[in-house]
Amino acid sequence: MPKNTTTESGASINSSRLFVGSCVALIATSVAFATVGAIMLSLKREFVLTNEEVGWIGGAALWGFAVSQLLFAPFADTLGMRFLLRLSFLGHLLGVLTMIVADGFWTLFGGALVIAMANGLVEAACNPLVAALYPDNKTVKLNQFHVWFPGGAVLGGLAAYGLDRGGVTSWEFQIGLVLIPTLIYGMLLLREPFPETEGVQAGVGMGEMFRAALTTPFMWVMLIAMAMTASIELGPNRWVPAVVEAGGMPGILVLVWISGLMAVLRYKAGPVVHSLSPTGILVSSALVSGIGLLWLSYVSTVVMTFAAATVFAIGVCYFWPTMLGVVSERVPRSGALGLGLMGTVGMATVGLVTAPQMGRVADGYAHDQFPVEQVVELLQQTEAGLTGGVEDDIQSARLAAGEVLKTFVASGVLASPGTANALRALISSDADEALVAEAQAILGPADNSGGKISFRFVVPLCAILLVIFGFMYARDRRVGGYRVESIEVSA
Repeated sequence: MPKNTTTESGASINSSRLFVGSCVALIATSVAFATVGAIMLSLKREFVLTNEEVGWIGGAALWGFAVSQLLFAPFADTLGMRFLLRLSFLGHLLGVLTMIVADGFWTLFGGALVIAMANGLVEAACNPLVAALYPDNKTVKLNQFHVWFPGGAVLGGLAAYGLDRGGVTSWEFQIGLVLIPTLIYGMLLLREPFPETEGVQAGVGMGEMFRAALTTPFMWVMLIAMAMTASIELGPNRWVPAVVEAGGMPGILVLVWISGLMAVLRYKAGPVVHSLSPTGILVSSALVSGIGLLWLSYVSTVVMTFAAATVFAIGVCYFWPTMLGVVSERVPRSGALGLGLMGTVGMATVGLVTAPQMGRVADGYAHDQFPVEQVVELLQQTEAGLTGGVEDDIQSARLAAGEVLKTFVASGVLASPGTANALRALISSDADEALVAEAQAILGPADNSGGKISFRFVVPLCAILLVIFGFMYARDRRVGGYRVESIEVSA
């Protein structure tokens, strides 16, 4: 039961409605996160965008989320959680509609950024809301709340797969799917009375919240660990569809499988938390996720890919919500700021460091797989002339091929990543079918190999976390078990 069932004005708080509405808001966040990434190729072709411009639009889904959390999480106490959710509702509506009516890069980028900030507002409001509603069961309820991030990915992934199979390829329709959960959570939450945050209930002021979040050594340990746990979970998950698809397997279905398992396991978190304890869960997660990720980096068949993905999903499913639960229970006076900082560090690390570095590693190792003589001959044919495609795309493919060949003649080596980009330009040109098929036959296995190797570069983080969480678990055992720190209510 929630700690307080009425607001100061005496209005009754419907904790079940608030919790369900929060879950639907997280579904909107997940669907938005997935669909913005899924429509990048369509946007590139329709608006004639460069790779850099596409990168800015897609990158906003990560760093925009982090910026929003950093800016607004500290104000959950003063502005109120309902106010933040009203902003997120407007942001989801405005961002989606801006993208649908966009006429070029800047409106697409602006719409994607507004959507990302709305996503961050949902986390900034709903994490402290769940903690306030269920103060004696935070870790379990936060796990159940975070069911709906992978749950939303399952719904969005299956919808996208079904639409594609049914011949509905409109990117406007795909991004418009975000409006469905948005309107539902708006109806559930925006006029409902909300409880105060735990910090407000305990009389913790803004200054004290900042002191608790920024001067507690344990908080800094958890922030560092959050950067690593988020990297292990979200970094590979951002690449799984593309890497698996490059190997000729259904990448979106592998991601749906991972997300579905995560959702089910988070929903059933109660018995796991009570039997292992939160720090015990973190130790187990570090070990199992490392095994799954390493296995996933070597498999090459559909059956083994799904088997490795299953182990990986079991390993990472409890990381994010359990990290939030431990901070809320061990550093309770950090309040909404502490939870917001955790989300900020996690998303910012993945968006600014992990995902780009995994891409750099993948590019390097994929390049090593290219058969030099075959690629040179293919690019010579591309530069000589293409037919059957859009003239601008053909010209781009010719120019890219020419640049690579010029470098090859001068140095005797194929340029990286220019060679891969030239092959992609040829494939995107939709020109000569035989040349496009040959480019795909070269690029697909190389991208698959490079992507899988990039997974291995994340595995050492699991070993580091095993040491950190193992120390925390051993310390808990020495003092008689995991303990929740109480937050005293000021008189």
